[in-house]
Amino acid sequence: MSTWKRDFASGLIVLAPLLVLLLVLRWIYQYIASIPLIEGLQPEVIPAPLEPVSRVVIAFAVFATVVLAVGYFMRTTVGRLAESAVDDAINRIPALRVVYNASKLAIETAISGTDELQSPVYIETWPGIRMTAFRTGKKTRDGKIVLFMPTAPNITTGFVIEVEPERIEETGETVEEGMTRVLSAGFAESAHQVPVHEESPGEGDGADTADGFGHVRTDGTPGDGEG
Repeated sequence: MSTWKRDFASGLIVLAPLLVLLLVLRWIYQYIASIPLIEGLQPEVIPAPLEPVSRVVIAFAVFATVVLAVGYFMRTTVGRLAESAVDDAINRIPALRVVYNASKLAIETAISGTDELQSPVYIETWPGIRMTAFRTGKKTRDGKIVLFMPTAPNITTGFVIEVEPERIEETGETVEEGMTRVLSAGFAESAHQVPVHEESPGEGDGADTADGFGHVRTDGTPGDGEG
């Protein structure tokens, strides 16, 4: 890859996620500012240019108040019974229960989970081949660790696997680094990236080696045919 193509790709990798984030934040801002119910809570003394901003502030204040009130209510016996009743009612609806349970699990993991529980690990699925999985913080009754192994690059699908603790290999990476590798299908650069050496067609003996595939060595060392 030429220098200008590499620079363009690097700049695109940096700017594209920021642009997407700005578009999402802009949509959220416009949506909240246009909620009709917020208009009744807005003071009349606020100047017209500041009305959209004040609506967003009021909306967040109302949302935070409702969340705190519901959280306090969940601490009571009645609140826990109400939550159980809502869960049972939604789980009876085939399509809705998938979305409800997935979003609830994602929020619970994001709020109560830790890096130790969500840290990426390696699992040797076949001899000499390992795949990336993520801790869920759960264990089975017989002591196996429950992991989630996402597909790449679509992490919304994957496999829930139960593994013996001694078969798990730590990656030494953060959740973000592991997710970046999966989302990019392995093409994103990483601080733990291992250099790959490609031999020229005339080098090597043409046979597969124990630590590489064909003429590609994955340990960063020269090929067998090099001096």
